[in-house]
Amino acid sequence: MSWQKLVNKSVTSITGLEQVFATDFPGLDRVTERYPMRINPYYLGLIKKHGAPLFKQVVPDIDELHDGVCYEDPLDEENLSPVPNLIHKYPDRVLFLVHNQCAVYCRFCTRKRKVGTSRMKISESTIAAGIEYLENTPAVRDVLVSGGDPFLLSDEALDSILSRIRAVSSVEIIRVGTRVPCVLPMRITKKFAQMLKKHHPLYVNTHFNHPAEITPEAAEACGRLADAGIQMGCQTVLLKGVNDDAEVMKTLMRRLLQIRVKPYYIFQTDMTKGTNHFRTTVAKGLDIMKQLIGHTSGLAVPTYAIDAPEGGGKIPLLPDYCIEHGETMTFRNYCGKICHYR
Repeated sequence: MSWQKLVNKSVTSITGLEQVFATDFPGLDRVTERYPMRINPYYLGLIKKHGAPLFKQVVPDIDELHDGVCYEDPLDEENLSPVPNLIHKYPDRVLFLVHNQCAVYCRFCTRKRKVGTSRMKISESTIAAGIEYLENTPAVRDVLVSGGDPFLLSDEALDSILSRIRAVSSVEIIRVGTRVPCVLPMRITKKFAQMLKKHHPLYVNTHFNHPAEITPEAAEACGRLADAGIQMGCQTVLLKGVNDDAEVMKTLMRRLLQIRVKPYYIFQTDMTKGTNHFRTTVAKGLDIMKQLIGHTSGLAVPTYAIDAPEGGGKIPLLPDYCIEHGETMTFRNYCGKICHYR
């Protein structure tokens, strides 16, 4: 079955969900009226096999309507958009939203207020406005193409957008943010990977949250991208009941390296309205980092970060190993031993 048919056969209604799981989900229609649901058959199969850690990520929860987080737009993207769907937060790079659909709709999504709905309007005119902004803003050297998920565009449509970005002389690097290698890996065809290869230097940041998502299909998809010379990173989100466990996270990071994906970030869940039930304490995240640093390869240790509300940007967080700071610094190392450095 083609990837397009898989997307079209996705479960998008609570009635369909109840039929699949042979159980009732009372009240969830109210959730999907506000925040849409899409679970494609591939990921649905993984849920049936592995249960709660994957179920929680994509099946609506009534708690989405009852939390105390007040940010619809936690990263202040709307106010940082000089033209629609282009966010210019950092001096030399922009986030360019080119599609409003995803292969699954993650319940913890930063843009859940609009992704997959009519509230996210992307058209040829908005894309043209973004390209014109890049042409008129030579300070921008790095463009992150995102959405929604750009890899759900047709080969031809994405090729056109990347070509137009690459034609801007001041743009040095193009990155693509996508969850497709994890949730719809069959979309990464050999033809698609070869198309992407034309646009180097091109980087792909993907998104795995649990070791169960690293399947033979996902490994093949990531391998095709890697074989096309595309360096891949993973941006994992720390999620309560999904991966807020040091051993789960360590296993995930090690398996990512096995499929040629570099762990890049672990993000503290954004303060997005409708996601509070996913958020752990920062102390939990720091404890997980302490059990990664020194206990596994440095290649398998990502940066733990908060993307600060109101457009504050990414703030890296590290456990504090320093006991005393002076002419001689005193540290406690990863296994508790006291060390000195003059």
